[in-house]
Amino acid sequence: MRVIGLDIGSRTVKRVVTEDGEMVDWAVVPNSYEPLAVSDALLAGIDADRVVATGYGRRLFAGHREADTVTEIRAAAMGVRAVRPAARTVLDIGGQDTKVIALDGDGGVAKFEMNDRCAAGTGRFLEVMATALAYSVDEFVEAGRTAPGSASINAMCTVFAESEVISATARGADRAALARGLHEAVVQRAAAMLRRIPIEDEVVFVGGGALNACLRELIAAAIDREVCVPPEAQVLAAYGAALSGGLG
Repeated sequence: MRVIGLDIGSRTVKRVVTEDGEMVDWAVVPNSYEPLAVSDALLAGIDADRVVATGYGRRLFAGHREADTVTEIRAAAMGVRAVRPAARTVLDIGGQDTKVIALDGDGGVAKFEMNDRCAAGTGRFLEVMATALAYSVDEFVEAGRTAPGSASINAMCTVFAESEVISATARGADRAALARGLHEAVVQRAAAMLRRIPIEDEVVFVGGGALNACLRELIAAAIDREVCVPPEAQVLAAYGAALSGGLG
């Protein structure tokens, strides 16, 4: 059975193609103000028995195209469990939200928390802060990793934090130290959410945030344990969506 999983997020759209449950192809493209058009382009020329959508745009897509839907929580849990069977704790930092998921012994969702009310502590927050510091995203990540010190940021609202960063640089604050402090602020939020789950081995970090080496290192240090980042970290929710489509 050939199933396509489509994760329509706020910043990117991810597509995974499975054959009898095995991932055979995947792609990630930037989203736009026309998520249907972006999704259609990703699906063009690909035949499948079923399409399952997840993410912010899942209902929009299913309302206009022939597709089933699955929640982001269940999709992430299924995708992670498929590639890391020992996983019990999942951290998913995306463009506009952060999710933590506790898995039971069978890979089901035992408990979860989701921060989706604002962009604070997400990939979008860090993108805006990188721009405020006149860094590219890659430069921002590397500056945070290698900064000899850290400058704390009090505001986590994106608008207020951006203003605070601009004011701090005007006073001569070190850009790299600010980059470090901004990453630490995101990690503090994520670590607090993880502890409320609570944390059990194995901790798996997924989503676009998992591609950020500074976040990976700081989160591992904050929770004092190894954090696994699978090679397919950014597309595991899409993979989980496809796997859910093969169940029925």
